[in-house]
Order: sequence, then C-alpha cells, then structure tokens
Amino acid sequence: MHAGVRRFLILFLLLILPASPAHSAEAPASGGTSDDPVTIEADSISYDHEKDIYHARGRVVITYVGGQLTADQVFLEKTRDQARAEGNVVIRSDQDTLEGDRIDFDIRRKTGVVYQGRAFMARNHFYLAGDRIEKTGESSYVVDGAKATTCDGPSPDWQLTGERLDVTVEGYGTLKHTKLRVKGLPVLYVPYLIFPVKTKRQTGLLSPYFAYSDSKLGMDVEIPFFWAISDDMDATFYQRYMEKRGYKQGVEMRYFTSPENFGVLYGDFINDTGRVKETAGGISRDWQSDHQRWSLYLNHETLFSPDFYFRTDIRKVSDSWYFKDFSSHNYYLSHYAATEDQRFRKVPFIGNEALGSLESTARIVKNWSLYNLTVLGSYTDNFAAVSNDATLQKYPEVTMTGTKHPLFGSPVNFEFTTAYVYYYRDVGQKGHFYELKPTVSLPLDLGGYAQLTPEFGVWETLWQRDDHQPVTFDKQGNRNLYRAALNMTTEISRVFNVGGRTIEKIRHGVKPELSYTYIPDVTQNSLPDYVTPVPEQHTLSYGLTNSFLARWKDRDGRTQYIEFLRLKLAQIYDIKESGRDIAATGRDRKPFGDVALEVDFTPFRYLSFLARNKYSIHDTTWRQANYDLSLSSARGDTAVLGYRYTQDTIEEINLSLKAVMTKSIDLSYQHRRNQLLRKDFEKRVGVRYHQQCWAVEFSYAETLNTTMNQAGVSIEGDKIDRTYMVNLSLHGLGTVGK
Repeated sequence: MHAGVRRFLILFLLLILPASPAHSAEAPASGGTSDDPVTIEADSISYDHEKDIYHARGRVVITYVGGQLTADQVFLEKTRDQARAEGNVVIRSDQDTLEGDRIDFDIRRKTGVVYQGRAFMARNHFYLAGDRIEKTGESSYVVDGAKATTCDGPSPDWQLTGERLDVTVEGYGTLKHTKLRVKGLPVLYVPYLIFPVKTKRQTGLLSPYFAYSDSKLGMDVEIPFFWAISDDMDATFYQRYMEKRGYKQGVEMRYFTSPENFGVLYGDFINDTGRVKETAGGISRDWQSDHQRWSLYLNHETLFSPDFYFRTDIRKVSDSWYFKDFSSHNYYLSHYAATEDQRFRKVPFIGNEALGSLESTARIVKNWSLYNLTVLGSYTDNFAAVSNDATLQKYPEVTMTGTKHPLFGSPVNFEFTTAYVYYYRDVGQKGHFYELKPTVSLPLDLGGYAQLTPEFGVWETLWQRDDHQPVTFDKQGNRNLYRAALNMTTEISRVFNVGGRTIEKIRHGVKPELSYTYIPDVTQNSLPDYVTPVPEQHTLSYGLTNSFLARWKDRDGRTQYIEFLRLKLAQIYDIKESGRDIAATGRDRKPFGDVALEVDFTPFRYLSFLARNKYSIHDTTWRQANYDLSLSSARGDTAVLGYRYTQDTIEEINLSLKAVMTKSIDLSYQHRRNQLLRKDFEKRVGVRYHQQCWAVEFSYAETLNTTMNQAGVSIEGDKIDRTYMVNLSLHGLGTVGK
C-alpha cells in the first residue's frame, strides 16, 4: 500500500463476530464465530503482519454490523477486534452518535471509551457530554464530568451537570452532585438525582399530579407508579391524597396475552372523610361520618375467531355522587375515548357531574355471513333515582338477527329479528319477554328514474310475568300486529367543471325520499310496564338531501373526493291526526311533525360546522337546537363553540379557545355556561410557554358548586371552587406541577 492513494481503497476483513442478541455487550471477548464482514476505507492503509494490526490514515471509515466509525486515523487489531481511533472520531449506531478526540473501541462488544466526548441518543433526543464517556453496552453510558440535556444547540436552555452520570436508554439515569443550570447559571442543587430516559414501557414513577381547590378537595396530590410486570402485562398504582377527602388508592392492570385475548382492569377505594350536606336533582345526602367509596372498571375481550368473540364492559361505582365529587380529575376522565382505536383506552363516557347513569354489560357475539347471534347481560345504575331497586335490568338478552338477503334466490328480500329478554328488578314488575319480527320487501326499479320498495312485516310479542305485584290482567299474554310500508327514493345530480387549481369539479346531488307506514291500532292495556307499547301509525314521511362533493388535488397532485356540504330536511305527516274529530277531542289538529334539519359543512380543512335541529311548525318554536362550530389554523390555533338546547330541559354554551400567540406562547380558555340557570358552571384560563426542550403552563379554573332543593332553588348559595395549577415540563425528564 502506498501513502496518498485516493479514498475507497477497500479491504474486506472477515472478523470473528458473535451472532448475539441486543445484549451482546455481555458476550465474551473472543471465541465466537461470524461471517459478518468489517469494511475499512481510507486514504492509505498499512498492515503489520507480526502484530496483526491495520493502520488506516486519512478519512478513515470502518463499517461493521450495527454501526460505523469515522476518524482521521485508526489502529485496528484484528485478533482482539480492538480499534483505537484518533482525530475527529465519530461512532454512529442507528441514529445515535458518539464523538470525541480519541476513542478505544471494542467492535465485537460495541463498547469503548471516548475522551472529551459528546453523545446523542436519538430515541430520547438526549445529549451527553463529558471529559470521559464510557460506552458500557448497546445503550448504556458512564460519564465523568457529565453534562446532559435534551436541548439543541451549543448553549442549551437547561442542562444537568454533575460529577458522574450512569445512564441507560429505556431505563434511568443517575447523576451525583447534580446542578440544574438555566442558560449556564446554576439554579438548583441535588446531591443525587434519578431521572427516566425512556421511550418504552418501563417500571418506575410516572409524572405526578398536583392541584389545589379551595372548597372541594383542598390540596390534591397523586403519584402514579408503573410496573412493567412482563411483556404481556403491566400495572399502574395510583396513590392520591386529597386534603378534604383522605387517601385514595387505585390500581390499573393491563394484559395482552395474545392478539385474541386482552383487557384492562381498574379499581379504586377511599375512606371518604368529607362532611357533606346537599341536594341535587331531587336526591339528598347528609354525610356526617366517613363513607367507604369505590369504583370498578373492566374491559375484556376474547376473540375465539374473527367472527366469534366474548366481551365484558363492567362499570360500577359505590354511589351516585362519585363522579360529582371527583369530577376535576379521575381515571375515567383521563382514559376517555370517543372511539375504540386504542386497545387500552376504551372508556366511552365522560366521568363528571353530568353523568346520569352507568351500564355494565357482558356479551357473546357470533357472526355469520347473513346472521348474527348476541347473548347479552346488562346492569344499569341510575344516578337520577334515590334507589336503584326499580331500575330494569336484563338477565339476559338473546337476539338473533338476519340481515336483508334474497329469499330462495328470488327478487324478494327477507330479514328478521327475534329476541328473548328476562327483565329483572327488586321492586316492580319483572318477567320474560319474547319477540319475533320477520319482514319481506321487494325493490322495484321504475325505469331507472326511481326505486319503489314495498315492505311487510309481522310483529309478534309474548310476555310472562313472575313478580308478586298486584295484577289487573293475566300475568302472561301476547300482542300481534303488523307493519306495512312503501318507500320511494331517487337521486338527480349534476357535475360542474370549476377548473380551479385545487378544486376541479363539484358534484351536486339531490336525493328526495318518500315513505308511507301503517301500523294498526291494537289493544295493549294488559302489557306489563317492561314491554314498550307500539302506537298506531298511519304516517307519511318525506325528506330531501342536498350533497356537494368536490374533486380536488392536494399539494402532491393526488386526487381526492370530499363531501364538503350536506343539507337534509325531513318531516313526518300524521294521516290519522289530520282526520281526527276536533269536536270530540277539543283540540286543534297538528298533523305535521317537527321539521328535522341536519347540516354538515366543511368548506376547507380548518373550518367545520354541524347542526342538528328540530322545529315545530305548529308552535313556531325550536324543539331542539344543537350547533358545533370548529375553526383552526395551520399553526395550531383552535376555536370550538358548542350550543345545546332542548326545550324546557337544556340550554348550555361550551367554548374552547387556543391561541398561538408566538412560536413559544399559547393561550387557552374554556367556558361552560348553563343558560337556563343563567350561571357559569366552569371557566378556565391558561398560558403555556414552550421551547424545543421545555415548557411551563399556568392555569386557573373556577367551578360552580350549587346545593339545591327539589325545586331546583339554591338553598345555601353558590360556591365557587377555585383551582390553581402550574406545570413545568423538561422534555425527556417528565412533568411536575402544582
């Protein structure tokens, strides 16, 4: 080899490398066998046969399994797989880097010592620097004269410094004689610090929760501890102290023994020391002694096959006041999910004071191509009742459903639903319920202009009571009726060539629908109260749907179809009501039902509007009015305004705002107002300052606590519960708050 030869002189060295798993740092130094090559590239390479050492000089690149080393010069001892690199040394392993002035490196073990070194762990975005950095394993380091941060740049916003640092990726870091420096200035000293360096599940403390409310809970502290039991099971222990309530212990266990068997179990308990006297919703309590309170949640699923599964959803609390007392922070709020996209986040209800009931279910479901069998047991806790003894429960409910399909290959479609339910309760009527509802239909094409579908169904219901309540009629009986219907629908459309850069075409579709339904009047006086009466029906319903579908191209030139506007109007006309004898009843006819209005409007990705309303043409009033308006921006600003109105029942306004003032400052505001009571139920304001590697958030909330009598009048005056919170987050080290 001659000095000065251009780069890319490549020598393939077949070294003895062990084929070991990720913990190969503990493999023996020699004795393994491997055919994995090590490649050397350099401006010049020389070889000492006597010592079996290669000396590479000038832009040296050594490539080996799992990484690469670059330096100005490298001495490589083939027998021991030892490399000594000098000058601008950089070791790359995946996205991690280790660099310094000089390094002694064991290629086989992937360990070594670098002097005046710097390291970057990409999975945690974690920077290390020190006088001496020893790479002791695949993802572990020991640093003398250590500096650690998750901040980019030569002058980090914050930095931990100390005498000696031991750190393992996906584990913890320990630092002796720690100083927290902000912009180079020491602001905090800790003799010994332990901090997480994780991206995966790992046993240890989770971010604590600190809050203070001046009238409801007082000082509120929760410190969760996470236990990674095994690859398919873990647990989180919630230790919570509330100054005005006492200690609350909770535990969540998650398991995933296979893709076909998984679930989550949560439970908590508190000996509540609060003293409370109040009335809400007609229910009173006078707690002047300790109360034992608890909650339980179980979501489990076993898939026997893709079309056969067992599932339980158990949701129980000790009393109807549970979610009212702990509405500011609880497990159910933290794990609420509107969809079931996440396997371990399936709480489908918002656990606050507005929750009116909880239903627990267990079911077995079997699906076939045309049929479905479901066996269900359910129990409902009614928080609006003084006692749950009169609430109907289902032990069990068995339903068999046949989807619409051709009958014996003919044009006639057939579908059915059959059910058996045993209704149970401690107080009131209970017993057996049987139902069969077969239906046939015949879709007819009217020359390609419309579709006409006549339907006919039989409705057979049987019941048998087994309670000891007084009876006026027999304890068993049946109800026979039928349902006849005629449905007609069509659709006309037109495509408009817009010719814009983004929007190319718009399709406007108009879909009118007309349905006639008839159910005869049958005597139902003998029905038990757990069987729902079926009223006589002689109606004509009609609807009109306008839809606008846009064809546009995104920034990458891909074509998309998006329905940006849908407007539907629907109404029912009661033919029987239109012919009712006014003189006999003494009231005017009102054959026209409420006009239902549905609007879905999304003109572009940052704006959406939804409306679900009902309007009475007889009273000229809105029965219901529900609006949701969402506005956002590309930089992250959001505004969500919701209005809920049901005549004489609900009227509330919900507002949520987030403003990105600068690239580092966000402002937030939430407001819940009950318009019927003319009172603000909650107001919350917050400011968040964030940088690349840290953030701090200040928030203040006012929540209304009202004690009312059965007439809905406040008897002790409104109480405002004030909560103050400060959250400081050092990215990579977790979040603390108070």
